[in-house]
Amino acid sequence: MGKKSKKVRIFSALEVANICGVVNQTAINWVKNGHLKAFTTPGGQYRIYAEDFVSFLEDRGMRIPEELSALVSPRKRKKILIIDDDKDLNDVLKDIFTKKLPAFSVYQAFDGFEAGKVLQAEKPEVIILDINLPGVNGHALCSRIKSDRELKSPTIISISGLNDAIEEEKILSEGADAFFSKPIHFDNLVNAILKFQTLEV
Repeated sequence: MGKKSKKVRIFSALEVANICGVVNQTAINWVKNGHLKAFTTPGGQYRIYAEDFVSFLEDRGMRIPEELSALVSPRKRKKILIIDDDKDLNDVLKDIFTKKLPAFSVYQAFDGFEAGKVLQAEKPEVIILDINLPGVNGHALCSRIKSDRELKSPTIISISGLNDAIEEEKILSEGADAFFSKPIHFDNLVNAILKFQTLEV
């Protein structure tokens, strides 16, 4: 009764297996090997909280059903901000992150002014920063973000149309955590986000 009143969704190992398309024993092995966080009932059965299940799927780049993602409180979701004046690329990145990283809320900014407003209002954990924003020094913006204590040093993944080793070295020295040249390999970008956020959890 208490669990119902709190509206906490808990999954059995069999439910996890069915959602992931594997046999029950595989899900049990995930738990036993410490990959999937779970607790044990008095009867010795494994039970998994929705948030732990989402984290497990997300960390492995596995597809998360919308109904499962909806069980995670928005207040507990991490946030990604995409700062890029290329609207088409910005929209593509938002679509990819929404599908592949459903535990994150995704925000967009198309210029420095919008970026400033979203940064202060949302304080995202991850920032995709185009270095070559018109009218904005991406290098200076990167340093400013990293030095702003209120933003708590978010992960900054810089992107640029220039495939330049000097450009990459410079932005990394200014605080960026990773650099990707365009055209971007989207799977690698998603994996970089997961890597940096997993290390911080």
